[in-house]
Amino acid sequence: MTLLREAIGDSLRRARLAQHRTLREVSTSARVSLGYLSEVERGRKEASSELLAAICEALDVPLSRVLWDVSTIMAGADGSAPREPALTGPAAEPAAAEPAAPAEPDAGEVPATASAAAEQGPRIGIAEDTRIVIPAPRAEMLVLVKGM
Repeated sequence: MTLLREAIGDSLRRARLAQHRTLREVSTSARVSLGYLSEVERGRKEASSELLAAICEALDVPLSRVLWDVSTIMAGADGSAPREPALTGPAAEPAAAEPAAPAEPDAGEVPATASAAAEQGPRIGIAEDTRIVIPAPRAEMLVLVKGM
């Protein structure tokens, strides 16, 4: 069983490492002791909402992103799929019935264009609302390639 504090710590550590920052840099910026931040990242301490907000601000990561990441971790830990956040108001009305999915293409069939591939839909069991996030590289890692 994954504990909430462990999932929060995992999310914060991944965000910090993605930025190639040290615990010391983040702890100084967040005004949190280095040891305490380490304990939070390792899932040993429960972070208060104020502390969590300070760490997120120091990482320049929205708290909502961390909480979304945590909900994904927790959903994966209990074997269920993550759900969209609950909606209120007019957007919460039930949607009309979805059209039937297109037939799967033959395994050897390759679409000629990207638009043809998009029309065929996913080739494997990935939901249409799946989001793929690709982190942007750091500026010093970019390489300019001139076309011919």
